[in-house]
Amino acid sequence: MTTYTALTTLAGQTRAEALAETLEMLDPEPTGIGTFEIEDGTGTWEVGAYFSAPPDIAGLELLAAAHDAKPFVISEVPDQDWVAKVRRELTPVEAGRFYVHGSHDAHTVPDGAQPLLIEAAMAFGTGHHGTTQGCLLALDTLADKGFVGASVADIGCGTAVLAMAAARIWSGAILASDIDEVAVDVARANVAANGLEGRIDCVEARGFDHPNLKAAPFDLVFANILKGPLIDLAPEMTDRLTPGGYAILSGILNEQADEVAGVYVKLGNSIADRREIGDWTTLMLRKNAHNSL
Repeated sequence: MTTYTALTTLAGQTRAEALAETLEMLDPEPTGIGTFEIEDGTGTWEVGAYFSAPPDIAGLELLAAAHDAKPFVISEVPDQDWVAKVRRELTPVEAGRFYVHGSHDAHTVPDGAQPLLIEAAMAFGTGHHGTTQGCLLALDTLADKGFVGASVADIGCGTAVLAMAAARIWSGAILASDIDEVAVDVARANVAANGLEGRIDCVEARGFDHPNLKAAPFDLVFANILKGPLIDLAPEMTDRLTPGGYAILSGILNEQADEVAGVYVKLGNSIADRREIGDWTTLMLRKNAHNSL
């Protein structure tokens, strides 16, 4: 069955949500409506509607004009097996010693590489995004320097690819957490598929708000999330790091990196590494040995 999409952008969350609500009055009615903020620092939001029949073009034009949105871009999406398509087009990712791949590419793992199996259907955290690659490369750099993480946390873990990467090279205690229950289920499934059951504890939590995350300080914390949550978590993350411990942060647009780094430096951390991949920056910070909050 053919699906139709109608996408537009406009300024501000309130206006985006108002437009999304009025889209429900169209005939034919959309089968799904979504809104999300475009993370470019401009406050622009995208509104998308999905239809099982050709949408009312005139109605969409009127709604866009009434809400001061850009004209809807309407596309016809042919029916196809999207997972199979992604599997064909989603090639493995090499990031230092780590090799992220789907089961269809298991035979391509190079000798000596640390394999991380993430299926194509697990969209966020396949390793293809510059944020995930940056974190894996930062971890690879740490390992090359002889650092060993005895206690590691992956905050906002998504597919748990970063927690699994740490488990591939170290034998210490590793915690993976996410605010979303579905993400935690996905993380557990990936841990099992990679033969790492019993090595990684996956929990549902907002930030460090879980008894397991408050039980002990960490030598290394991953947080591949977004600028706002990273800044909000800065005091607690610094507090949860051992003196001399590291935080690997990403989900940061290049133009946001100085602001995020500045917050952590003021709390007693030093910049150990900084790298850009495309539009995204990954920061590696080290808690000063004398620092305590």
